[in-house]
Amino acid sequence: MGQTPEPRTVEIRDASIRLGQLLKLADLVDDGSEAKVVLLQGLVEVNGAVETRRGRQLVPGDVVSLAGQTVGITSRGH
Repeated sequence: MGQTPEPRTVEIRDASIRLGQLLKLADLVDDGSEAKVVLLQGLVEVNGAVETRRGRQLVPGDVVSLAGQTVGITSRGH
């Protein structure tokens, strides 16, 4: 059995970021149209729950997973 890799972290400038933007920023998708597809297919999880809204606001401390990759969100100063 392999170990679960530690989540990467992505630092955001503002207090929050939209899920679609985060997916692109973290290189989990190539563009907005790909983000829309993976979200509609129910492949994205936020804090362990399936999320389908591209505009979902994420804040530092949230964790996003897609295709076995996990990204944690931090902000400057946190």
